[in-house]
Amino acid sequence: MNIIQPPSLPFKSFDKANEAVEYVKEIYARNTTFIRDAVLKLNKGEVPSGRVRASYPLARVRNTSFQKVDSHLPFGFLHSPGTYQTTLSDPELFTHYLTEQFELLLKNHDCHIEVGESDTPIPVHFALEPSDTLDGETFNAYDIPLRDLFDVPDLTHTDDEIANGTFIPPAGGPYPLAAFTAPRVDYSLHRLAHYTATRPEHFQNFVLFTNYGFYIEEFCRTAHQWMEDGHPDYDAFVEPGNVVTTNKRLGGGSVGAAPPREPQMPTYHLKAKHGGGITMVNIGVGPSNAKTITDHIAVLRPHAWLMLGHCAGLRNSQALGDYVLAHAYVREDHVLDADLPLSVPIPALAEVQVALEEAVAEITNLSGQDRKRIMRTGTVATFDNRNWELRDQTEIAQRLSQSRAIALDMESATIAANGFRFRVPYGTLLCVSDKPLHGELKLPGMASDFYRTQVSKHLQIGIRAMEILKKQPAHAIHSRKLRSFAETAFQ
Repeated sequence: MNIIQPPSLPFKSFDKANEAVEYVKEIYARNTTFIRDAVLKLNKGEVPSGRVRASYPLARVRNTSFQKVDSHLPFGFLHSPGTYQTTLSDPELFTHYLTEQFELLLKNHDCHIEVGESDTPIPVHFALEPSDTLDGETFNAYDIPLRDLFDVPDLTHTDDEIANGTFIPPAGGPYPLAAFTAPRVDYSLHRLAHYTATRPEHFQNFVLFTNYGFYIEEFCRTAHQWMEDGHPDYDAFVEPGNVVTTNKRLGGGSVGAAPPREPQMPTYHLKAKHGGGITMVNIGVGPSNAKTITDHIAVLRPHAWLMLGHCAGLRNSQALGDYVLAHAYVREDHVLDADLPLSVPIPALAEVQVALEEAVAEITNLSGQDRKRIMRTGTVATFDNRNWELRDQTEIAQRLSQSRAIALDMESATIAANGFRFRVPYGTLLCVSDKPLHGELKLPGMASDFYRTQVSKHLQIGIRAMEILKKQPAHAIHSRKLRSFAETAFQ
């Protein structure tokens, strides 16, 4: 079949990051518009005379030296001589990110940023805008499969081989410049909108996950109060359906409408400049949701994510409402076994651990032994079986004791392991909501005043920890523990 495509755009070389990003935008806008126009014409009955095709932009860097770069940097440098490249998508969304990555490469290496068109087609699904309305009956009336007219997602370009460390580049390169290809990014951007009912541009660089609706209620209450009070750091608050409440100091007011039904993982965003705010996601219960949402948020390259949720306390010395700061994980969630072998340890990250401990001290006004009475640091076990209590307790208790576990849940190890896998700094602070091994189950009337007070403070601790992390430069948060032997240059 005849290929219909726009005139080829040449590769250009840049020594200024912002100019390179602008050319990426030019290529992407021209090529997605070309596909969209053909789809909208088809929607009106104008069938193209061949396959409509346009490709993603590609950024390329050539390194000719083994010269060492400042070794304290966790990213922003090329590991050896050779050519490095990556396809790019949605540069308007990633403007700040791409500019930073290009600037680091130009600073650390005697190189130029080359930008041009790749040979990877843009799938028709990823070229359309959320506002585009198509007539399904018109499309179904054509006796031509859509994939005969347009490129569709190709899974050979959307896997996680680079992030998983299993990708083997050709001899001499080109080597991957980023952990995710453009189609993989697009796939996740579309999934995020579906699962969270908020657009990707609202997501912030500091992400809180929870498995309990109370935290979302508190987050919304706090955010709305801050918008009303004119909080100096956050400009807007976004809720599912892309309902935006603007900070009163910026004029106030709300626009948008809640979705007709609640999304699978409702998500809320306290927005700040350059994505420096806080996003909170209610992932529900279970490791499958935890993996799904972190698989997709990872393409946005956040600076940190934390799990704030409820857990089962495993020690008799713990009380309902006590906090658990995870410093190790028992991974019995199984959803990541094919991507990250169980033999891979998931280390605690000092930068995140310190921020969480400081936040606990600030919010509770406790120190020393008093703080230790309400917070224990130890191993968290994550199971994929919610009714683990109904199995043989002798065998489970023995294994948990051998691991020195102090808490059990269904999400924390998954979120931490995916953070490790995707080079996103991670941490976990849980609140003990029951003690099934000691007969204290989640039953009405068992919550003490202490427990209710601790849960209220739990969210405040998570927000404060993120604010502590936000004050650190990105290269300090992104621990070198997360980087492999031959790492991609992009953060």
